[in-house]
Amino acid sequence: MTTPRKQIILGHYVGGVNHHTLWSHPRAGSQIDFASFRHAAQTAERGKFDFFFLAEGLILRERLGQIFDQDVVGRPDTLPVLTAIAAVTEHLGLVGTLNATFNEPYELARQLASLDHLSGGRAGWNVVTSFDAFTGQNFRRGGFLNRDDRYVRAREFVTLARQLWDSWPADAIAADTARGRFLREADVGVFGHHGHQFDVSGHFNVPRSPQGRPVVLQAGVSDQGRDFAAATADAIFSPFHELGPAQEYYRDIQERVVRAGRPAGAVKLLPSGAFVLGDTAADAAERAREIARAQVSGQTAQILLETVWNRDLSGYDPDGPLPDVDPDPTGPPVIQGRARLAQDPFETVRQWRALAAQHRYSLRELAIRVFAHTEFVGTPTEIADRLDHFVQNDGSDGFIVGSHLTPGGIDEFVDRVVPLLQERGSLRAEYTGATLRDNLGIPLAPVGADRETAGAVG
Repeated sequence: MTTPRKQIILGHYVGGVNHHTLWSHPRAGSQIDFASFRHAAQTAERGKFDFFFLAEGLILRERLGQIFDQDVVGRPDTLPVLTAIAAVTEHLGLVGTLNATFNEPYELARQLASLDHLSGGRAGWNVVTSFDAFTGQNFRRGGFLNRDDRYVRAREFVTLARQLWDSWPADAIAADTARGRFLREADVGVFGHHGHQFDVSGHFNVPRSPQGRPVVLQAGVSDQGRDFAAATADAIFSPFHELGPAQEYYRDIQERVVRAGRPAGAVKLLPSGAFVLGDTAADAAERAREIARAQVSGQTAQILLETVWNRDLSGYDPDGPLPDVDPDPTGPPVIQGRARLAQDPFETVRQWRALAAQHRYSLRELAIRVFAHTEFVGTPTEIADRLDHFVQNDGSDGFIVGSHLTPGGIDEFVDRVVPLLQERGSLRAEYTGATLRDNLGIPLAPVGADRETAGAVG
């Protein structure tokens, strides 16, 4: 008897402020014009992708107190963009990165439930936290939470959001509700939460949404993060792209899912996957080299290394050797508004110097090697084979696919790779589910089944 093929989950992300997106490319669109988002989302839906994904940028980054010119200004808020996309798509999931450090649970839960209603059950939430006072200065909190506290807040935030979504029983929606009149049953929408982070009570005024709750996505790499994600998330962003480590991570997460009292397979694992296509393998490799050099200019290479060295490296030639000084992790931050790229800068620099010595890399060449890696380079058949092999062998349940070019970069993947996956039965030919949760194959846990779980978001 033939074993059915796993269906590959596909998400499409639109890049924001990172160096991977070539906003200066002559074919690039605007990062704030709705036409860019509409084209990317409608193309992904044409390719039967499961969802469209937006990252988040809450502040303009700075270098030595000045906004540096690689950043993108005029970046719109996530929720209005997803709501607008809901009106021009029918099946595509709408997933936004939304911060648990600076938002409030009632407000965000209400916004996501509203998006779920307006889209017919297609809303998703990527839960993240913020790490720095530089970002925190934008908000009334007037600062930031340390690492442990922001995870405590995030855990309680997600728990409370789910209590709010569950406060309307599934059978409590009557005809009058559709005309804007709420049922007068005493228990509908009532909530009360008295925790260390939040002390709130009242009535949640958005009825239970089409998929019960929006889909929740998280990262989970640390031991605590894995436990938390396995117990509460619907999908996890996997950092692993090599099959062996990815399979080990996949097995570990699924074991934790079962220990948390959830059915096996209830959590989907999704690494990111940038791609470069060519008519031949050699064509694809040459194109990938050209794109990498465009992504990492000399100035970009300098700034990327400054995030680890925490020193002004403008005096070093990008085409010369790596800096001969050690990192200064305790000094005033050179780069503000960007996540740390190394937990141990001294060990990272040691490894980079060894790599540069082995291959005789210049500063820029090292930065290209480290920061401009593209996961899938080859012909359409080669990329379809690699994607399918990875998923069928439980390296993941799918991929979140991105491109160096926004919004048109996804077009060639949809036109040239998607048909090959459909031919082998690994990707749907038509949508079959009514909601994002249906299409992802993620069951909704019974109301009240959530438990407080120790751990971290990330």
